[in-house]
Amino acid sequence: MTKRTFNSGAITLVNADSLEYLKKIPDNSIDLVATDPPYFQVKQNSWDNQWDNSAEFLAWLDEMLCEFWRILKPNGSIYLFCGHALSADTEILMRSRFNVLNNIVWTKPSGPWNKARKSDLRKYFGSTERIIFAEHYGSEGYAKGNTGYAAKCAAARKEVFKPLIDYFRDAKNKLDIKAKDINQATGTKMCSHWFSDSQWALPSADNYAKLQALFKAKGEELQVNHAELADQYGELQKEYQELTASYDELKAQYQSLRRPFSVSKEVPFTDHWHFKSVQYYPGKHPCEKPAPLMEHIISSSSREGDVVLDAFGGSQSTGKACLKLGRKYIGIELEEETFDRSIAAFEELVKT
Repeated sequence: MTKRTFNSGAITLVNADSLEYLKKIPDNSIDLVATDPPYFQVKQNSWDNQWDNSAEFLAWLDEMLCEFWRILKPNGSIYLFCGHALSADTEILMRSRFNVLNNIVWTKPSGPWNKARKSDLRKYFGSTERIIFAEHYGSEGYAKGNTGYAAKCAAARKEVFKPLIDYFRDAKNKLDIKAKDINQATGTKMCSHWFSDSQWALPSADNYAKLQALFKAKGEELQVNHAELADQYGELQKEYQELTASYDELKAQYQSLRRPFSVSKEVPFTDHWHFKSVQYYPGKHPCEKPAPLMEHIISSSSREGDVVLDAFGGSQSTGKACLKLGRKYIGIELEEETFDRSIAAFEELVKT
């Protein structure tokens, strides 16, 4: 049952049970799920101790994953936080519905382990959280739809790059140039990638210059008048800058169809992350995630204007990052007191 909602521009906050509300969200409508569900008996709060045992907790979590699978777009991503104790069990559940890409380890520089009596330990102290990063399966029989997401991507790629594929293939066919001539002239074995729609790739500037020289030489060998000659090998006379401009434009179209993912050397690009925990302040949520961590997830796996969902909003760190980065956001939170604080925080953010 939905108790209350808060809407401000691209931000929607919902005071409701997450599982119940997820069932109201349309299929294939969410670009990114970034969420931090209960870990089970890690916190003292009642919401983390509402199941009698881990089996009951995992059964509930699987229901959540079923809904995430349904509402996530075919090219969407999911980041699911989990505790170290049940991370293996959680990943097994995830793999039954999603293609797990990484089990990210978030190492914190400080925590309660610094005060632990080492002599009392009977196992290694858990000092990390895990973030399971996944996408939809792309193979036949698992992907959304009848043909499979990977097949759809391949078909889309072929269609998007068709103008350039035809440009190269038509020029080759007009002069009846053989694959061995192309490979010999360029010192590569890339003919099938440049002149067919199978795994098509744009030649480098250096190889394109070699291809132009080959096509010109072949054209001059033909016993035809100048007008016919120009028509036959003139197709490969485009400047490389013009070619790359067309390629970049078409590539942007293709990338918009694929699952977004973008990292660089300036941000964490391995599966081992180091982000400081949020320090205590009055009213702090016990599971609040640091802003830089959530901004990293959102900027890496979504595009501006995409819809991001957090089914366990808490302090709404995910929503605040979405507001900063220009994403649409849906945040679900069950506890009314926490929900009220979130509304107040967003009202202040919108003012500024």
